[in-house]
Amino acid sequence: MLTVNVAVPRKGRPLEAVLDRVATVSGHTSLADDVVSTLRYEKAVTKGDQDAPDDAYERLAAYSDLEDPTGPEYTLVRDDRPGMPRRLVFDSVTVEVGGVDVCLVGREEPFRALRKHEVALGFDSADLVLEEVVQLRADPLSTLAEVNERIDPRDTDVRLVDGLGDTVYHTLLASREATADWDGDLTRAFVDNYRGPLCLSPRYERLVTAVLGEASLSGVDFVAPDHGETEEAAIAETGVGVYLTVTGGTARDHSLVVGERLFPSETVLLENVPEVDEAAGRVKRTLTGVETETELAIQ
Repeated sequence: MLTVNVAVPRKGRPLEAVLDRVATVSGHTSLADDVVSTLRYEKAVTKGDQDAPDDAYERLAAYSDLEDPTGPEYTLVRDDRPGMPRRLVFDSVTVEVGGVDVCLVGREEPFRALRKHEVALGFDSADLVLEEVVQLRADPLSTLAEVNERIDPRDTDVRLVDGLGDTVYHTLLASREATADWDGDLTRAFVDNYRGPLCLSPRYERLVTAVLGEASLSGVDFVAPDHGETEEAAIAETGVGVYLTVTGGTARDHSLVVGERLFPSETVLLENVPEVDEAAGRVKRTLTGVETETELAIQ
């Protein structure tokens, strides 16, 4: 049987979204549940919320089934947190999808593996595409469907295919004091008229520029939270900012007004167009449930 390698994140919500999609189209629900539960346990051990009777190497050996070459494998990576130099994360597993053996291969940077033509298909955060390759323009970028038209084909062959729906949003937030003289909802229009500091994580500067549009940022200066300060607290102090929210509850706890959802932060299926052969195309169609071209597949 043909085998197609697909790059996926090694841990966290994006990997869980991938496993859920693969389980939905392949029926391997128990396999996905096993990987997710193992990684959640390992995360709890890493954070000190769970005590493990065995060390990391013993657990790694216990998780591996040498008699099943297609079963899930894990690996150890270095963790930045003090006292936790190693963390167990996902390495690989093979499942049948649409009549093709799909090997999900854990990567620290799936998007960059695609950019380097190492694989034809992969899953990663839509944020990384905005942070690295979309063109910055005067007008804002607001939906996944607009992303591909802003990728310079001379820069990369990677394109978005579909989102997985594990959505949180980059959301406009502001203190009540900052919006006191603004007559209207907290939307992009507010930023068009705003002059002053705007607080965000430094890694999101290019993304926020893309989703607000360069024309809106005249007179706006990006500032970052101080070390150890939460984004919500920093935004409350600054007055205006952009941060990831699900319900906005934590932002409201800091007396912030929750404004417009600027852009979805979502795990997406990506393809390196020249590398997609017949087998990879079959996997792509099965994973998305569509038969259309890339640009039309994103909803």
